[in-house]
Amino acid sequence: MPTKLLEGFGGKLVDQWAANLLTPAFVFWLGGLLAWGDRYGWADLVTVINNLDEPLQIAVLIVTLLAVIASGFVIQRFDRAVLRFSEGYWHPVLKHLRRWFLKRQQAQFDRLDAQWQSRVIQQEKSGLSAEEMEELASLEEQLRQFPSARDRLMPTRLGNLLRAAESRPYEKYGLDAIVCWARLWLLLPDEVKKELQAARADLNTAARLWLWGMLFLLWVVLGVWWVVPVGLLVAWFAYGWMLEAATIYGDLLESAFDLHRMALYEALHFPTPAHPGEERAMGQALTAYLWRGSDRPQPEFRRP
Repeated sequence: MPTKLLEGFGGKLVDQWAANLLTPAFVFWLGGLLAWGDRYGWADLVTVINNLDEPLQIAVLIVTLLAVIASGFVIQRFDRAVLRFSEGYWHPVLKHLRRWFLKRQQAQFDRLDAQWQSRVIQQEKSGLSAEEMEELASLEEQLRQFPSARDRLMPTRLGNLLRAAESRPYEKYGLDAIVCWARLWLLLPDEVKKELQAARADLNTAARLWLWGMLFLLWVVLGVWWVVPVGLLVAWFAYGWMLEAATIYGDLLESAFDLHRMALYEALHFPTPAHPGEERAMGQALTAYLWRGSDRPQPEFRRP
């Protein structure tokens, strides 16, 4: 029995170790070890390890494994903070930097909007060539990555992608995504939830990798400079991954409102909009009811 127990425990340790070989946490600590070796040399470290008894070597291996796993769990807790920082929700002490980045996003938005309006006017007057139609479609796709209201722009591209996705349900249906999302989530089919969870997990993983890349720069304190380009390259790759994941997540979020918003009306016994012309006003009323309640006699609840 003890032998079987130890074999099972050892097998689980091997599984954990193999899994963590591929995690950013393991790469981070491996990078630190390489940086330490470059700075101080490997001979002393190898000598110390070789002089340890076998039980102590195993203990060091287990402690190292646990440290890697624990650091991975700790960093995971910062996913949301990293995402909010990447979106542009910065501390007031960075207000001047935020204002500078926001002006850049506003300038890009204004430039794209002016080009789009110029092409639309040209289309109405004299029509567009095939090449100009492609340019118009490209401009529309780029503008879709920004909130339609200029005063809702964020200082970063990631922030504008997610803000645009949050804004579209209100612009189309009068439903505030921030207020309505938790309620709508409970009504979504399991298949839709799985797709959204996978997209959100992908976004969180990219944010976590970005943080590991930035933390990798800390090994420069050991006096080795190759960690700087490596850390910056990882952070750059992770931010691009965040943009791609945010686009997919935003599209799925919008699609959930497109396809399942009526379930929200039905679950709350609100009358469903009869036609698109009244939907925005009905959606605003539903949002206000969810946000602060109401004691008005209208609209009347629909009985199941």
